[in-house]
Amino acid sequence: MRRLIFICLVTVAAFAGLVWLGNIDRGPFLITREDQQKIVLLFGKPLLVRTEPGLALRLPFVTDVLTYDKRRLYLSTEPITAQTRDQELLVIDNYVIWRIEDPVQYRSSFPLGRSAAEAQINQVVNNDLREVIGQRTFSEVVTTSRVEVMQAITRKSDENLRASGIRIEDVRINRTELPAPTEENVYARMRTERERLARKERAEGEQEGRTIRAQADRESQVIVAEAKRDAEIERGQGDAEATRIFAEAYSADPEFYGFVRGLEAYRKGIGPRTTLVLSPSSEFFRLLDSAKEAKGP
Repeated sequence: MRRLIFICLVTVAAFAGLVWLGNIDRGPFLITREDQQKIVLLFGKPLLVRTEPGLALRLPFVTDVLTYDKRRLYLSTEPITAQTRDQELLVIDNYVIWRIEDPVQYRSSFPLGRSAAEAQINQVVNNDLREVIGQRTFSEVVTTSRVEVMQAITRKSDENLRASGIRIEDVRINRTELPAPTEENVYARMRTERERLARKERAEGEQEGRTIRAQADRESQVIVAEAKRDAEIERGQGDAEATRIFAEAYSADPEFYGFVRGLEAYRKGIGPRTTLVLSPSSEFFRLLDSAKEAKGP
């Protein structure tokens, strides 16, 4: 029994050791994880390709194993300068999402490894980016067709790199800027345009203000003239009514009216220090003479 247990333990230990060797691409077992792709080489030539997770057998010592990443990979490229269709220069910063689709073709195209592949991707994407940007206007690249531009670059770069075993998943533009001299010129043009629009708005505002003031002046003159006209009419009607009342009063008792008018004339014409030089028979003293006659000698 002890011998059987010992044999079982040795067997389990040996199997565990073989599995451990498989994890480090040694031994007879080939273990492929979810994020891996592996090629088994026999004398430098592909013998077995594993792109799905699982366990396989291989000949140890006479075969070699190459492991490649199955995940999507990220590549940030250096900013480049591209010219649009309307001759505007842009400084564009972008990144690329890519993956290894065919490990055999990838190994054949890039025997030096991932650094060589990224250099090739960078060159192809930059060339395609310049070509696509050159077919678009500045406004399309910056605003209206930005998504379409990135999709076009992605399709073109994917087609150009598919033969190398690489799949370009996405090309994204991080930043789009103008070169420093061009940016200053654009800002100067924008400033000039805004100043022109400001002058235009001010001129239109002043013209409208003059029009409103002139209309207000005309309306005020009309209102004042109508008010004066109405006042003259009312004053004339008042004078006419006063004259009528005076006429009625005078006609009712002419002597009393004449007496009152005479007294009013005395009150206004003779003050405390007034000196009059008149003839005793003057009409001005008619009321005094008539008062003497009424009183008697």
